[in-house]
Amino acid sequence: GKDFIVTKVLTGDDLKALAEEMTLFGQQTGKTNFDRDAAGVRAAGAVLLVGIKDAKPLSLNCGACGYAMCANLPKPQDGPEFRGPYCAWRMADLGIALGSAVKTASMHNVDNRIMYRIGPVARKMGLIDADVVLGVPLSATGKNIYFDR
Repeated sequence: GKDFIVTKVLTGDDLKALAEEMTLFGQQTGKTNFDRDAAGVRAAGAVLLVGIKDAKPLSLNCGACGYAMCANLPKPQDGPEFRGPYCAWRMADLGIALGSAVKTASMHNVDNRIMYRIGPVARKMGLIDADVVLGVPLSATGKNIYFDR
């Protein structure tokens, strides 16, 4: 099958800019915890972006997306944060890619945490060309900074 997963690694100044924009986004939209997750981005050595782009439905006609027939699933359109709707199985593919990435990082003792809040801001900033994206900040320090809430 075709691979619809897209990835990008951010470091240095991109991390600072992303963290600043996340804080602003939270303030402007009134959505909570963007500032908290921005602090995690600021403290990271890198952020892995994992997204999905132009994924076609699997043609299973399973109804998981809310439509009985895949042909009835509307073409993705821009929403407030992401493009959608999407085939539920393609979203499962995104979850599998994220799970593999964080497992591999963890096997190398790199602390990480999947964060939704990174995604809409990275997409808005044009840091990655993806319809739906999540971020994984990475840190290799003495203490896991992502589970200190």
